[in-house]
Amino acid sequence: MKQKQTTGLIIAAVIFVVAGVISVLTNALSSKLTSKEDSAVKGFGGIMDQLYGSEDLALADMPATDDFIAVVPVRGTIQATQSTNGLSASTGEYNHKLLMDYVDKLIDSNNNKGIILRLDTPGGAVYQADELYLKLMEYKEKTGRPIWAYMESTCCSGGVYLASSADEQYANRNTTTGSIGVIISSYDLSGLYEKIGVKEANIVSAKNKDMGSMGKPMTAEQKAIYQSIVDEAYEQFVSIVAQARNMSVDDVKSLADGRIYTASQALDNGLIDGIKTEEEFDDYVKEQSKVSRFYEPKSSAGYLSQIFGSVAKTKEKSEAEVLVDLIDRIGSGVPMYYARPYGE
Repeated sequence: MKQKQTTGLIIAAVIFVVAGVISVLTNALSSKLTSKEDSAVKGFGGIMDQLYGSEDLALADMPATDDFIAVVPVRGTIQATQSTNGLSASTGEYNHKLLMDYVDKLIDSNNNKGIILRLDTPGGAVYQADELYLKLMEYKEKTGRPIWAYMESTCCSGGVYLASSADEQYANRNTTTGSIGVIISSYDLSGLYEKIGVKEANIVSAKNKDMGSMGKPMTAEQKAIYQSIVDEAYEQFVSIVAQARNMSVDDVKSLADGRIYTASQALDNGLIDGIKTEEEFDDYVKEQSKVSRFYEPKSSAGYLSQIFGSVAKTKEKSEAEVLVDLIDRIGSGVPMYYARPYGE
């Protein structure tokens, strides 16, 4: 049965690729370009973009003549972009580079009249969350245009951090939010190593060079070092939320013990401005902005990226791949604005 499914996927992939190539070639040949040399270069580049994907392809249809509100989707774990246009590029997931480039283009667009942040994320890495936050604040400073945040199913930790760039924040009544805090995750597997006869041996330049290693217990000094990193990132997080919500730092800290909140609890505690369905929120933005057109970039993945991404999702993971996923989830000493989903 599995062999038949695999064969069917391969056949479907081949048909899809052939159809895509024919479509791209037809579009390239029908284009009216003034220079034959330019035509060849641009045509070939366009073919490669549509097959493999690119940031330019994702943002190519941004309105250039009509006023629009830009939808900036933040979905999945906030992290460094793994691949933007290779065969391993994922679709429908967080793409840090694309979002940063997107906001830059919005700053330069005279037709853009504001941003909607659509947030469905458990949070993610401190570095990427802060980088996108600062880019959104740059957008507001340079353009004077508003940002509205809408929290979908989950908007926790780093999601709250990003929502703090908005002038107004709204949530669905079933949204899970909060989890204001910082975490550095690591596992001590030294006991397991001892049972199976494995011993980690590191040659280090100083005693704390191998801190965070899974093969050795963490010392009190190393725990203190990590705690200082967490505390600094936490103070930054709290101050940003306090500024966004017009609250004192002490008031935010009373709410920021890492717990999650329902939308109604968040509203009662002053963490959001209101509760709306997505339709109600969209209508509200249109009313406030006097702009009816919304624009959201499409995936930066091309035909081949989408095909191989779909095939990869249907393939059963090996034990090695499962182990790699586990390591990704538990972390490797990187500070995170992250809410670990229940049951993970």
